[in-house]
Amino acid sequence: MFTLAPMDSASNGAFDTTAPRALATEAVHAGRDDLARQGLHTPPIDLSTTYPSYDSRAEAARIDAFAADGADPVGPPVYGRLGNPTTARFETALARLEGTESAVAFASGMAALSAVLLTRSAAGLRHVVAVRPLYGCSDHLLTAGLLGTEVTWTDPAGIADALRPDTGLVMVESPANPTLAETDLRAVAHACGSVPLLADNTFATPVLQRPAGLGARLVLHSATKYLGGHGDVLAGVVACDEEFAGHLRRIRFATGGVLHPLAGYLLLRGLATLPVRVRAASASAAELARRLAADPRVARVRYPRLGGAMIAFETHGDPHEVISRVRLITPAVSLGSVDTLIQHPASISHRIVDADDRRGAGVSDRLLRLSVGLEDVDDLWADLDGALGTPARTPVPLSEAVG
Repeated sequence: MFTLAPMDSASNGAFDTTAPRALATEAVHAGRDDLARQGLHTPPIDLSTTYPSYDSRAEAARIDAFAADGADPVGPPVYGRLGNPTTARFETALARLEGTESAVAFASGMAALSAVLLTRSAAGLRHVVAVRPLYGCSDHLLTAGLLGTEVTWTDPAGIADALRPDTGLVMVESPANPTLAETDLRAVAHACGSVPLLADNTFATPVLQRPAGLGARLVLHSATKYLGGHGDVLAGVVACDEEFAGHLRRIRFATGGVLHPLAGYLLLRGLATLPVRVRAASASAAELARRLAADPRVARVRYPRLGGAMIAFETHGDPHEVISRVRLITPAVSLGSVDTLIQHPASISHRIVDADDRRGAGVSDRLLRLSVGLEDVDDLWADLDGALGTPARTPVPLSEAVG
């Protein structure tokens, strides 16, 4: 909990934003601290692509400063590809929630990951050490070497031995997509030594886990998921220290993977309810995981120790039949929305990963991934119960069902 800071007579009754505040408070107020001074209650949406400047000498100096270290230009905005005031509010808020100095937003999660890889490649560090499973497109981007990178796949225990002089990044996802496997991020960060650790925190969100506090230098989000939370915005973001953020901003400027300001506005609005949504959906997910684990039609259930709103489970029957029979739950890709989604990773999100690699990472052909939303848990169970079909003849012991 936070304590009320003394009010400054010149602060118009505002709280001291440097004082410690609980995550739920930061979620509501971070990125909005200047609104009262402007006579505003909700953040404005700045849709401008360019901005007037009558001092071209000063403009040149600001461009030079950005080119040197990627710092946000001081003063009025310059051009939409350099930055946007609405998007900057979201970046400020997300950095506060993740406990980092900065955050840099992109048009998608894959654009964010691509910028990280390009930043390391530009420094001559093209080798990446990665732990499976990762999101299928992240796996493909690394494996295919589309950005000139070379990847060594290993388990967490093998990270230190896999490092090379040209290793620029270690990448893990915990809980992992789609198996929900968990990695000891503090131990991995120690194994990385001076090599930056990138932790994909999309599934956990800062509500359940803050990787920067465990040693990760970079925290990646597909902001499309829980940060937006309503299935209506496509975005990515990297929370990191200011030095790395400067590199990312220069890559973003050069490649054009900018986030639209309307998306930045929706993401900032989404953060305000993030703690409430994650905790409510997690409570329902934990109950559904318990019921699935005790069901004889289900072979195995995977649910993270730290909690969350994601469930992975394997059926004795045909998983495609389960997909075809849901009615309340939506069969669709993506996750983290207010409504519940289910999908078959081997057919969709991880189809692009080589089949042997996919199965070796625990993504079996019978695995289903469930993103639990905010519906009533009994209504969700009734839909799952009907979709699972006729009970199997031989029940599976609970000790074998829970993974």
